[in-house]
Amino acid sequence: MKWIALIAVTLTGSLLLFGVGDFPEWGDPHSPANQGPKLKSGEQVSKAVSQDFLTETYEVTKVPNVVTAVLADYRGYDTMFETVVVFAAGLAIFAILRVFGDGSDTPPMRAVEDDTFVEGDHSRIIIGTTCKLLIPIIQLFALYVIAHGHYSPGGGFQGGVIMGASFILLAIARDLKSALDWFSEKNFMTLASVGILIYAGLGVLCQFFERNFLDYGALKVFMISSDHPEQMARSYSMLGVEIGVAFTVTAIMFAIYANLSSRGELKEGL
Repeated sequence: MKWIALIAVTLTGSLLLFGVGDFPEWGDPHSPANQGPKLKSGEQVSKAVSQDFLTETYEVTKVPNVVTAVLADYRGYDTMFETVVVFAAGLAIFAILRVFGDGSDTPPMRAVEDDTFVEGDHSRIIIGTTCKLLIPIIQLFALYVIAHGHYSPGGGFQGGVIMGASFILLAIARDLKSALDWFSEKNFMTLASVGILIYAGLGVLCQFFERNFLDYGALKVFMISSDHPEQMARSYSMLGVEIGVAFTVTAIMFAIYANLSSRGELKEGL
């Protein structure tokens, strides 16, 4: 089995290195991104792809954050499958580590301290109280980052990581059980799936209006009071996409921690 894995890794790595040879040199002024594509006549387009993104993105999408517009709209397929990769990573960890039953087949974890407070031991009180104050603020900031991802730096990946980190902080400060009481295994696996469905669902919804998958402009029929219905449809759809990404990233980040820290038993944790 190890030889099969070695062959697979070597072959995949060789193919990736072979493909890198087709990339332009770093900072090459004659690369397609800096010069633009060639026309059939052989002439070069005067405006480069990067310049087109910077000058035309807001007019097309009404999204001030060019980075979000590129990630969630122009290369929406790629970002959707990046989210799927995050989801698949969580499923892989779950499939490998998750232990059901009494866990008698797994080696015992190190002993943990009893939850009872002893006189003079104020570390739990200090850490617990501090986290009670910080976690709501962290989660509020995560929601801000998600909601403003298409207007300012941020987005679903960043906000999802912050939100997932807040649950991990709770598990570290107290114990895994306390975090699972707030965010159970059923809930975080469901939320991860819902995030993917939101992203893909918006793409499928566009097809119902005879447009391409993830062509958000098709959703202009829902923009009742707007001077630029198609552009605003793309803007609001990107917000929906960011929410879906945040759901998946939040859930999978905490799921990976919960399984790794408890060896798949979801009991004691670190």
